Amino acid sequence: MLLGSLAGTRLAAWVAHGEGRFELKAHHGYQIAATYSYDAYPGNPNDSDYAVAALTSTDGRHLAIMPHIERSLFPWNWGHYPTHRKSDQVGPWIEAFVNAREWVKNRKT
Repeated sequence: MLLGSLAGTRLAAWVAHGEGRFELKAHHGYQIAATYSYDAYPGNPNDSDYAVAALTSTDGRHLAIMPHIERSLFPWNWGHYPTHRKSDQVGPWIEAFVNAREWVKNRKT
């Protein structure tokens, strides 16, 4: 849900360290929300099993994510930002936060 509108997108994000990583017993049975570029370093910077970068609960309420998307909200936060998007005021990761707001707004108390 939080990353649904970004499905199929390949985006850069800051990774602060390699200590945090997903250790999964098997590939199946998890709701994988995002993966790193490829299995080996530097595509999978913290050596997470199956190159998993984010998991979500089955109902979409909980998201566990390793990259720091909050550090990539603005084009000037990125180490490299696509030249053809230099006029962006916010980066594409903002969608995850907009989706979260909309999800909360649409829930009944």
